[in-house]
This record gives sequence, C-alpha cells and structure tokens, in this order.
Amino acid sequence: MTAPMRVVVVDDHPIVLEGLERLFRLEGDIHLVARCVNAREALEALRTCRPDILILDVRLPDRNGLDVLETMRREEIATRTVLLTGALGEDELLQALQLGVRGVVLKEAAPEVLVRCLRKVHAGERWLDNDFLGRALESVLSREGVARAGRPALSAREMEIVRLAARGLHNRQIAEELSVAEGTIKVHLHNVYEKLGLEGRVELSLYARDRGWV
Repeated sequence: MTAPMRVVVVDDHPIVLEGLERLFRLEGDIHLVARCVNAREALEALRTCRPDILILDVRLPDRNGLDVLETMRREEIATRTVLLTGALGEDELLQALQLGVRGVVLKEAAPEVLVRCLRKVHAGERWLDNDFLGRALESVLSREGVARAGRPALSAREMEIVRLAARGLHNRQIAEELSVAEGTIKVHLHNVYEKLGLEGRVELSLYARDRGWV
C-alpha cells in the first residue's frame, strides 16, 4: 500500500485548521502532521517533519506567506507548496510561481477541490484553480509547439532577459544587471511577447518555467 501524503497546514484562523483536519480524516491518503498558525511555526514544522506538501495561507500574522517560500528556497526545503488563500493579486501570483508554488486554491472553493489539488501536486503536477490562473496556464500550455510551428526563435539576449524576468527581476534591475538602458529591456520584452504570443510577465514566467529555462 502506498504511504499517505504527509501534509502541514498553515492558517491563522482556527476554524480553517479544524475544518481541514476533519476533511483530511475522511481521506485515507492524506495525513495531517502539523497545524500552524504563523510563519514561525510553519518553518519549524517544515524543518522537523519534512512533509510532502505545505498548505499555506498568504496572509499570516507575523510574516507574509511568500516570505515562508523565500526561506524554503534559501534552505532548499523540497516540500511542495499549495497556496490556500482568499484572494491573490497578479504580482503575488507571479512571485509565488517564481518561488515554486505548485498549486493555488481559493478558500471559496469546495473542499473536494483542495483534495484533488493535493493529489495532483503530490503526483508532480500543477494545479491552478482560479479562472484567471487557469486561463493564464492554459494560454501558456496551448503554445507548447509555437516555436516548432514557425514562430521566430529568441535571440541570446532575449533568452537572457527572459530568465532574469522569470526570476522576478523588474525592468530596472534587469537593465542594471545587463548594463543597458531600461528602455532597451522594455523593447526586448515587447519583442519576446510578440514572438511567443504571450501577454505579460505571468504568462512569460509560466512559459519559461514549464520549459526549464529557469
């Protein structure tokens, strides 16, 4: 028999923690190993329990949930992360994706949606629940063969800029990194979007990460 996935939940609302614990008791393949109410407890649980999946709220009382992701990357904690959040802005989404988040579920979703997400993520897949996120991912994935279909290839400089942008650097930071004018970066990114048929940094980040460019 396959061992159940080991999960840590982080949320500062007791009713959410209690509800998720009851939900997971009904699922034979999900084992809750820790309940945490802030970032400090979350990091302690990650270091001690080394769970398969972390369910993380973005809004925490002591630190932003994205700060937890930053620490996980720095400490090379391999636990896959699912964001369970009430709302998520585009900038936060982009940063979360850049920090390796594998799933996003809104708190308004039905409980079975979260369970399906956990199973997908545990199997190595990605899950984006919100309509906007889903459209963004589908838009990127639908272009899987775009280069092979005759789309112009990216230049070496464009690839360099794509990698830096997908890592989360802003135009000014990329310009400083490459010792060029910020306007030059804007022109290059415009050309990249045109070549790849993308509409912005979120799609570009997904596109680059799905292809292992970063």
